[in-house]
Amino acid sequence: MRVIIILFTSMLLLFLTGCMATKVVTIPMRVAGEVVGFIPVVGGIAEGVVDTTAGAVDLIPL
Repeated sequence: MRVIIILFTSMLLLFLTGCMATKVVTIPMRVAGEVVGFIPVVGGIAEGVVDTTAGAVDLIPL
C-alpha cells in the first residue's frame, strides 16, 4: 500500500508542474472574483484586484 501512495504522489507531482500548479490556485481565485463582481460599486473594484493578483500568480515560475 505504501508503494502505491508513493507512486501516486510522484505522478501527481509530475503533472502539477509549471503552469498547471498555478492554475490550481488561480482558477478558484478568478471564480470568486467573478462572483464578487456582481455586487454593485465595490464588486468591480474587488474583481479587478483579484484578477490582477491571479495574473501575478500565473507569472510565478514553478
